[in-house]
Amino acid sequence: MSEIVDVEVPTVGESITEVQLGAWIKSEGEWVDSGEDLVEIETEKASVQLPAPAAGFLEGISKQEGDFAEIGELIAKIRVAPKPDSDASASPGSGSATASADSTAGTGAGGSAASFVMPAAQRLLDENGLSASDVPASGPGGRLLKEDVQKYLESGGAKPASQPAKESPAAAPAGKPAASTGVTAPSKPTSTLMTGAPDRSEEVKPLSMLRRTIASRLVNAQQTAALLTTFNEIDMQPVMSLRKKYKDAFLEKHGVKLGFMSFFAKAAVEALRRFPAVNAEIREDSAIYRNYQDIGVAIGGGKGLVVPIIRNTERLSFAEIEWTIADFAKQATENRLQAEDLIGGTFTISNGGVYGSLLSTPIVNPPQSGILGLHSIQDRPVAIDGKVEIRPMMYVALTYDHRIVDGREAVGFLRTIKEVIEDPARLFLEL
Repeated sequence: MSEIVDVEVPTVGESITEVQLGAWIKSEGEWVDSGEDLVEIETEKASVQLPAPAAGFLEGISKQEGDFAEIGELIAKIRVAPKPDSDASASPGSGSATASADSTAGTGAGGSAASFVMPAAQRLLDENGLSASDVPASGPGGRLLKEDVQKYLESGGAKPASQPAKESPAAAPAGKPAASTGVTAPSKPTSTLMTGAPDRSEEVKPLSMLRRTIASRLVNAQQTAALLTTFNEIDMQPVMSLRKKYKDAFLEKHGVKLGFMSFFAKAAVEALRRFPAVNAEIREDSAIYRNYQDIGVAIGGGKGLVVPIIRNTERLSFAEIEWTIADFAKQATENRLQAEDLIGGTFTISNGGVYGSLLSTPIVNPPQSGILGLHSIQDRPVAIDGKVEIRPMMYVALTYDHRIVDGREAVGFLRTIKEVIEDPARLFLEL
């Protein structure tokens, strides 16, 4: 009898007792190698992948995407077995009973007949109303793989919905001409609105673990902190000219592109040094002032917006900052950020401009006392030395906790950001 290995929810962080399952990377009946990612697991802090504890066939999936599970709970099993000749081989015991009757039928043009339909492929067929005979099989021995169905769907090979035959006008009785009234009947007005009964259905989806945590923290910030926002605008022409001049040399030397965020991170370091209250934290009845800058950078990822922390930003070069941001962005896209990447932080920079935002009031992420919001760069007429010129301008916003940061400090902080960005020669650019 084959050995069965349980797939259980692992411990993913201190004090975390429950997780939410994301998408299954592997399907029921599919072969997996030991250590290969099986499913995404989302905690209140980050998303991680659960690796296979052994090599074999994945069976008994008991939790689906969106379901919640406790630490240590059984969510699937792996039937340990030698690796088959091909990843497309069927799971032991699946046999011909798993294959549908369509699997032995001929396939579409250019493909071979499917001798066996893999379980993952069959699910895709069922979901899209397809038959195995519609899809060319490429697996060993004529097996129909999930990838075959995906390629077929991507190429537009899904079956078109049947169209009702057009009704022809009523024919006149034989030997008699069609009657004519001499009056043209008014045509029925056409509508650009959707026809049929309106769809007023609702779909209920539980908030993800990460979204629930974000909601709780932001509501808490609004209820406990005295939040205010101050604004300024920055002429981005000097930085844009500098990037254009040195971007190729920077890329060649450091192997990473020179972006705007490293300039703002460096400017924030300088501003936080001048106004340490913005980098501080209220802890009970005390103010905690830090001599370091751990700056969080908001990044759009696979599960939405996340804010990984660039530790000791004050000690990093432009290239090191850009490398760190690029690495975080890659991990966020692949949902591989770890909880420790998101914990802590003394200040945050959020760039809503990448989504087209012209102006906003960002919310402080407690226990931090400030957040810098960046926005779209737009050409606007401005007065330069008594003349009107068109310049690429950006609005910036600083939301701060008025319990520890005074208005004078907040305004001075933004003025420092403006001064540094408009005169980037103040910064040391390693080339």
